[in-house]
Amino acid sequence: MDNLKPIPVGEAQPRRSRQSTVRWGDRVVTVGGAAPVRVQSMTNTDTVDAIGTAIQVKELALAGSELVRITVNTPEAAQAVPHVRDQLDRMGIDVPLIGDFHYNGHRLLSDFPDCARALSKYRINPGNVGKGLKRDRQFGQMIEAAMKWDKPVRIGVNWGSLDQELLADLMDQNSRRSEPWEARQVMYEALISSAIGSAQRAQDMGLNGDQIMLSCKVSGVQDLIAVYRELARRCDYALHLGLTEAGMATKGTVASTAALSVLLQEGIGDTIRVSLTPQPGEARTQEVVIATEILQAMGLRKFVPSVTACPGCGRTTSVTFQELAKQIDDFLRAQMPVWRARYPGVESLKVAVMGCIVNGPGESKHADIGISLPGTGEAPAAPVFIDGEKRLTLRGESIAHEFQDIVERYIENRFGASAAAAMTEQQA
Repeated sequence: MDNLKPIPVGEAQPRRSRQSTVRWGDRVVTVGGAAPVRVQSMTNTDTVDAIGTAIQVKELALAGSELVRITVNTPEAAQAVPHVRDQLDRMGIDVPLIGDFHYNGHRLLSDFPDCARALSKYRINPGNVGKGLKRDRQFGQMIEAAMKWDKPVRIGVNWGSLDQELLADLMDQNSRRSEPWEARQVMYEALISSAIGSAQRAQDMGLNGDQIMLSCKVSGVQDLIAVYRELARRCDYALHLGLTEAGMATKGTVASTAALSVLLQEGIGDTIRVSLTPQPGEARTQEVVIATEILQAMGLRKFVPSVTACPGCGRTTSVTFQELAKQIDDFLRAQMPVWRARYPGVESLKVAVMGCIVNGPGESKHADIGISLPGTGEAPAAPVFIDGEKRLTLRGESIAHEFQDIVERYIENRFGASAAAAMTEQQA
């Protein structure tokens, strides 16, 4: 035993990117450097519908999205952007808006200055800014707009819309190698060269490197990991992570989690988005929930109190623990928009809802507050543990309601104004 070395505590590696800021009014969101990994999302509304778009932006922001991207694809959409911003300001939603531009962004930013001003950041796809001589000129116009209005940009390369001229040139160079690369490796190089080369051109024009973020999105897990590892090795720009066209439901969730978690563990990534295809009737906010859960599971951020619940087995006699776990989880998430301001630190709360005596008491003791429901053959009683100690036992038909009340009182006592005042007095 004396010869054993302690096992290193698992944690993500520190990041090494530049730090930039995205602003709207008094709201400043720092990205990169020592800032936490930020959550981003994107609306799927027609931006021309300013009210509908503003409502969805609000929903995404309340779910935890710290940056929201909107489509700006037509003159009508560009005209609507200031109205979207006005609607959000009236609702008290100060989340920064990112304009997503393809093909005609140079004209829209030039022709609609109110749009350029209302956005907090521009997304530029170098594969969709034009061809030949037009490409450099039109890319330059967008960079000039960013400098004029003092806006950061994300140069976002996507392998579904890669610069075909660049790709063809790299393929030609590869054919002359004594040992040619695989076609997929040439594709990787094209993605990275497009992103870094575009960033360097933007800096040559006068845009500060701290105002540039890069992304190289692909739809394969191993492809994304390979590309971002090399991209991070070659530059120190802040990086936006996302598996593009990830898919629906479990497929999209699992693929995004697998890819992003590996990179985040290696310290790669400053903002993330889960590009999840919503299932029919599913809220757009689901992609935000998954993104926040990835960061929270990795130990990089805390967004909502965590609920530990057992999966159930032959020892569990009913679905009561499942229903209670969902009820508590839904309740905590629903309250967070209010609780973030009212109860600072509540996002660190740990709740356990367990289904039998095997792991129930132990998990409940490890949580801030936990309940162990009776399993097969166990006494019809549910002990409640608070701060590691058994405090009371619940019985009867209203266990779920009583436990929720206990959780609410615990939050008020621990994170409320009186608790904060007592802590301040103690520190003084």
